[in-house]
Amino acid sequence: MTSSPLPRILRRRGEPEFPTFLELFFDLVYIFMFSRLSAGLVHDLSVRNAVQTAVLLLAAWWVWVLTAWLTDLFNPRLPLIQATVLVVMFGTLLMAIAIPRAFGAHGWLFVVAYFAIHLVRDSVLIPSTRVNRPIQARSIRVFFWLCVTAGPWVAGALVDGTARLVLWSIAVAVDLGSARIGWPTPRLGRTELASQIFTGAHLSERHRQIFIISLGELILTAGVGLAASDFEAGRVVACTVALANALVLFHMYFHRMRQLLAPTTVSTVERVRSGTSTSYTHLVMVAGVVVISASDTLVIGRPFGETPSGWVVAILGGPALFLLGGCLFDFVVTGRILWPRVVGIVVLGALGPAMPLLPPVGVLVVANLVLLLTLIGEVAAPRSRLTSAAVPAR
Repeated sequence: MTSSPLPRILRRRGEPEFPTFLELFFDLVYIFMFSRLSAGLVHDLSVRNAVQTAVLLLAAWWVWVLTAWLTDLFNPRLPLIQATVLVVMFGTLLMAIAIPRAFGAHGWLFVVAYFAIHLVRDSVLIPSTRVNRPIQARSIRVFFWLCVTAGPWVAGALVDGTARLVLWSIAVAVDLGSARIGWPTPRLGRTELASQIFTGAHLSERHRQIFIISLGELILTAGVGLAASDFEAGRVVACTVALANALVLFHMYFHRMRQLLAPTTVSTVERVRSGTSTSYTHLVMVAGVVVISASDTLVIGRPFGETPSGWVVAILGGPALFLLGGCLFDFVVTGRILWPRVVGIVVLGALGPAMPLLPPVGVLVVANLVLLLTLIGEVAAPRSRLTSAAVPAR
């Protein structure tokens, strides 16, 4: 019995695993995406708007994840794949444009752009992999679940208010959740969660790049705030703290990545379950950075005075989300809990009730100090205690 031939469109094992310049170019649109999401939070810190922003971020993240998987599984140097990535990039730009009024008049634009992206990708991949049925089945499964969620996405665009939020929440949860269980599809079954379908080194590098892109949003926030500050002392201090925040986050992320992403641990993300898990844990970290960017903007605009409770939640909640994402990623890769970050989350939560006593810039300084002390705790901890990975992700 002979195996099916590999289609030309597929990336071969042993080919260069580093991302191409086009993939880096594609990621640039997410600077705009994260900026729009952060700006939405700045204008409205209500619980409802936070949930709406989370839904939009999940949809945008799903597009990024599928594009990262596209250039991981298929040859990113083929003109057909490159053209597909550029079309997806344009569709993502339209999604970002629609974000401020996605739960208003521009809901249709968001949904049309979202589905156009998926339809273009599947219309390329399904015919191009017909000579190899197992590989083609993967794309058909993804397309099947796109059809499943089309109903709530389209219905949500046709209604307003809470109905749209509920329908879109269901749709995006199914989009991400179906991948987590291997896209079970009638007659085709599902992609086995133990299958090795990713290139671990490439996918890990793509995750690092999108996190750097999210940090770029923090630099942009601090830079724009400083440029508009007229060098007023309080705003300059807030901008400086915001820049320090970005620096601490950078060191926290890459200090841990250097320890975790050795060849033996990189290979764990080649499997379906752990590959999706690493993508989703990075989503939590990036969400934290988006919230941090929003809180930085608020504090730079008004560094002194009363600190509303919503501001406290944002200023402390962003770092807590980042730490949570780091803990989840660490558990996926090593099977262990990164206790310094757990302690950091607990400390942030414990400090919350007292923070309204401080001005906004004071709360921002406290949040930064917790992150800095967490980083010092990780650096000071014995390397063997943090890097043991006896239990691989499941």
